[in-house]
Amino acid sequence: MSPTAVTTEARTTLAGSVPEEQSYVWNLVERAQQGDTEAFGKIYAQYAPAVFRFIYFRVRHSPTAEDLTSDTFLRALKRIGSVRWQGRDFAAWLITIARHIVADYYKSGRYRFEVSGEVLDFDQEEFSLDGAPDRVAMDHVNNLALLAAVKKLNPSQQRCIALRFLVGLSTAETAQSMGKSEGAVKALQCRAVRMLGRLLPDGFEEGRS
Repeated sequence: MSPTAVTTEARTTLAGSVPEEQSYVWNLVERAQQGDTEAFGKIYAQYAPAVFRFIYFRVRHSPTAEDLTSDTFLRALKRIGSVRWQGRDFAAWLITIARHIVADYYKSGRYRFEVSGEVLDFDQEEFSLDGAPDRVAMDHVNNLALLAAVKKLNPSQQRCIALRFLVGLSTAETAQSMGKSEGAVKALQCRAVRMLGRLLPDGFEEGRS
C-alpha cells in the first residue's frame, strides 16, 4: 500500500473528522496498527517527553518516571489497535494510559510513601502562571506551610491527601490504593481538608490567589 493510500485510509477510517493539523499523527497511528514499528517509534519520539513530565510530577523520582513511561508506551503498543478518533488529541489517550500506570504503581506496593519537601516542591514552570519573582517566592512559602501542615496529619490522612491532590488519583483509584471503600476515602479526605484548614496560617489562601 502506498503512503498516499495509507493517508487516505487513515482519514476515512480513523479520522473522518480529524482536523488537518492532526492528520499526521493519526496517519502514524494507522500505520502502527498495521504493524509499522517505525511509525510507532515516531509516536514515541513525539510524545515520550510529555508523558514523562506527566508521570514525573506524580512520582517525583526520575528513574521511576522513566520506567513508568516505558510501561505506558508498552501498554499503548499492545492496545494501539483499539484506539479511534473520538474528538480528542492522541496525547489524551496516552495520558489516560499513563494515569492508570501511575495508579497501578501506587497500588502495587513498589513505592515507599513519604510526605516530603520533594513531593510538595511543585515545579514553578508548570504551576506558576506569570513566573514573577514575588509570586514564585510566595508559592515557595505557601508550599513550606502546606508541607508543615500535612506532616501534622495522621498517616492515613497524609496518604489520602497526597494520592488525591498531588498524584491526581480519582476517589476510586485512591480507595483501591489504600484498601478502603470510596465512602471511607471521601470521609478521610473531608477530615484531612478540615484539619488542614485549621493548621494552615491565616492568609494562606490569599497568598495563592
